[in-house]
Amino acid sequence: MMKPLILQSDFGTADGAVSAMYGVAYGVNQNLNISDLTHEIPQYDIWEASYRLIQTVSYWPEGAVFVSVVDPGVGSTRRSIVVKTKTGQYIVTPDNGTLTHVKRIIGIETARVIDESVNRLPNSGESYTFHGRDIYAYTGAKLASGIITFEEVGPEVDTDSVIELPVVEAVYDGEKVSGTIDVLDVRFGSLWTNITREMFLKLGVKHGGRIEISIENETRTLYKNILVYAKSFADVYVGEPLVYVNSLDCMAVAINQGSFARAYNIGTGTSWRITIRKAPRLIYES
Repeated sequence: MMKPLILQSDFGTADGAVSAMYGVAYGVNQNLNISDLTHEIPQYDIWEASYRLIQTVSYWPEGAVFVSVVDPGVGSTRRSIVVKTKTGQYIVTPDNGTLTHVKRIIGIETARVIDESVNRLPNSGESYTFHGRDIYAYTGAKLASGIITFEEVGPEVDTDSVIELPVVEAVYDGEKVSGTIDVLDVRFGSLWTNITREMFLKLGVKHGGRIEISIENETRTLYKNILVYAKSFADVYVGEPLVYVNSLDCMAVAINQGSFARAYNIGTGTSWRITIRKAPRLIYES
């Protein structure tokens, strides 16, 4: 039975790279249903590729095949793998950390190294710079169309061996919650943190309540203010900052109809830390 094939890369759409991947996939089976997750991952940004997968994968039906190609180590000794998630989707990707969030949050049921002797585009053996086309799109298309089974991808490997990027866990210390700014809601400039709603609620703040947030990059504080914990953007004035629960059930910081990231020059990654605490009464109830 034909399964959806979903493509992600850092290739952009200004040239023919993505189209070439489509062409290879349709060459395997013209009846494939191919969709794009995104091709606008910043160049070489494995962390963001990992995050976009966790943002998306579990919403697709069991058996869906994802091909994710953000591959600064193309042509090196890094492995090419296919994993089956614990929710039943498959991901074809270089083993370079792209699976970090999927492994930690959804879980990986099993993993296999791609056997390139049988799962590689014919007559592409001397090309070492476009594995997205020659190995990943080709293998993904064969798997999605049912030409090969998961077992025929290649030899099984221990899921513990799947590479993870360094992660800083969010923590609650009885007074405040602290975490990292993992990624941006790119188009709107909101900051998405790794602080879960469940952890945030330990602060005892309800919708409409005030909280104090501070944002640091290593040793420098870039932003500190009192914000509203809002149910939606409509709960605050245009131009007003807020904290809300994002679509991944984690806490996010935004400006209503503005870009928080651009306004305060905020970046993402494990060096960008955010701390949230209940605002002192003397500040907002004087």
